Order: sequence, then C-alpha cells, then structure tokens
Amino acid sequence: MAACRSFQRALELGHKNAQAQQEFKNDNAVIEYEKIAETDFEKRDFWKVVFCMDRALEYAPACHRFKILKAECLAMLGHYPEAQCVASDILRMDSTNAHALYVRGLCLDYEDCIEKAVQFFVQALRMAPDHEKACVTCRNAKALKAKKEDGNKAFKEGIYKLACELYTEALGIDPNNTKTNAKLYCHQGMVNSKLRKLDVAIEDCTNAVKLDDTYIKSYLRRGQCYMDTEHYEEVVRDYEKVYQTEKTKEHKQLLKNAQLELKKSKRKDYYKILGVDKNASEDEIKKAYRKWALMHHPDRHSGAIAEVQKEEEKKFKEVREAFTILSDPKKKTHYDSEQDLDEEGMNMGDFDANNVFKAFFGGPGGFSFEASGPGNFFFQFG
Repeated sequence: MAACRSFQRALELGHKNAQAQQEFKNDNAVIEYEKIAETDFEKRDFWKVVFCMDRALEYAPACHRFKILKAECLAMLGHYPEAQCVASDILRMDSTNAHALYVRGLCLDYEDCIEKAVQFFVQALRMAPDHEKACVTCRNAKALKAKKEDGNKAFKEGIYKLACELYTEALGIDPNNTKTNAKLYCHQGMVNSKLRKLDVAIEDCTNAVKLDDTYIKSYLRRGQCYMDTEHYEEVVRDYEKVYQTEKTKEHKQLLKNAQLELKKSKRKDYYKILGVDKNASEDEIKKAYRKWALMHHPDRHSGAIAEVQKEEEKKFKEVREAFTILSDPKKKTHYDSEQDLDEEGMNMGDFDANNVFKAFFGGPGGFSFEASGPGNFFFQFG
C-alpha cells in the first residue's frame, strides 16, 4: 500500500514538474516575441509586430497589452476597421484603457476625421496625462487641421503662392497620415495648376495617388493637367480609372472626350500642314495649297539626295491630302466633326497627288512647273 502511495505521489510531482516546465517555455516564448516586437516597432516593420503579437496571444489570449499593440500596428498599416474593432472590444471591457482610446483616435485621425480623433486623444490624456503618443498625435492633428484650413482659405482668396506654401508646411506635420496628406497633395496640385506649373501639378497628383489610390479627385485633377499638356494617353488612363470606380454620366463623358482627343492627336492635322487657321476661307486654303505644293513638288527636288527627295515627296502627299479634304465642304465637315476620314469615299489611297497638282496649276492659261535637268527648273505662266 505504501508503495502505491509513493508511486501516486511521484506521478503527481512528475505531472506538476512537466506542467511547470511547459509554462516556463511558454513564458520564455512570450518574452521573446515581446522583445522582437519592440525592436521591429522601432524599425517600423509593423507586419512583423502583428505577427509576433498573434503568436504571443496564442499563449496569453486575454492580454490587453498585446491586443492593443497589434491594433496600433494595424492602424499604422492602414487597416483601420480591424484596428478599431480590437480597440473597441477592449474599451467595452475597460473604458479607461488610455492606449485603446489612443488607438481609436489614431484610426479616426488617419481616416481624416480629425475633430472626432481629437476627442479620443483628449479622453486618453484624461486617463493617462503622461501618455506621450496621445499628446504628440493630438498636437499634430490640431496643427494639421489648422494648417490645411489656412491653405484652403488662401486658395479661395486667390493667394495661390501662400496656399501652396501652407499645404507644403502641412505635409511635413505627420507623414503617417496618408489620407489627409493625399488630399493635401491634390490641393497643392490644384494650386500649381492655377499657377500654370502643370508638370509640378502632375507630380503633386501622382504623390496623392501613391498615398491613396482610391482618391478619385487626384485622378481627375491629374487628368485635367495631362489634357492641358496634351498627354492624351495619360488622360485616358486616368479617366478610365475614374470611370471604373464611379460609373457616372459625367465621368463617362470625360472618358469619351479624352478618347476623342487621343484619336485626334494621332491623325494628321490638315490645317497645320497647310499652315492655315481652322476658320480659314476657301481662298485662303487654295492660296496655302499653291504655296506648299510648289515648295514640296518632287520635280523641284529631283537633284537632291535620296533622303531629301523621299521627305519632300512625303510632304507633297500630305499637302495634297490636306487640300483634298479641306477644299471639299462635305469632307471638311466630316473632318471638323471628328468623323472617320475613311467614311463615305474619303479614303485617300487611290488619289494621285500629281492629278491634283495638274488640275490646279496646269492647262491653258495656267501654270506649269518643269525640270530641265538635275536641280534646274523653269516656271511658265500662261
């Protein structure tokens, strides 16, 4: 009997010893995860901290400290709903938890709800007056709001240079506040577009997109700047993004207009080829054709090197195309209204440039242009 009791006692001791050893291992694991998390937080490797806190919570699932550190890192990573959910759960159990209040404020701050955020920061400081993060973030939030409002006021008053300076100063207050900073960059882009610094405005809007690729206004603003600088492919790209996100009639029309401008940019500008205005009269178009047809006629350049002859022949054909379209009222109307130039017999493929030239200059009482030898020409007026 004594032997049995001794054996039972040994089993109990062995079990307690094994349990103690396991608890010791668990404690060491938690401590190790805490150390790693602390180092990685300083390095701003927030995903690593989240991973460490998840592992630590497997050993200590009720630890508020681990949960709120995870929530803070999720907020820094832009996962605001998940971070707020964790903080709110803790506040339901402990409404005086200063760090949970701070994280709720942080999420609101980074979602550009600054006034509500400040309320949570103030409440956190009531619970813990020495809470440094709440103090600093609250001060930054107030400063950012004030600076942004000053910039908006200067813009509305047309003091664009001052507005730009104020937006730039605001951008330096809190680099972590990506949503508010995206708006500031877009506002700055609007100011620079007013100042006709279009390349700078495009860069501002691009910075806004990098910070928040869901911010539609930055695409709209950049698209307009690209339109003003005639970068039509980029305009179409931005407006496609806008229309995919918000399928409104207005956005559809913007995209349609951009696609039309892109198409126009890739076709030949016949007015430019003839060097006339879009409102040029029939006589002005004829006069311009005479000038450029004579200037680029292949016979005039028969003595030139092959490359020059080829280039002049190309220009001569373009002049012919331009005149053929712009001298025909129906074709000109189609061209001006952006209709396809291949429609209704407008295809230029079968047309002979020399026939146009002869019809315009040749014949009795007309004008003839001949080459008497390489580089030698004579003109005859009837």
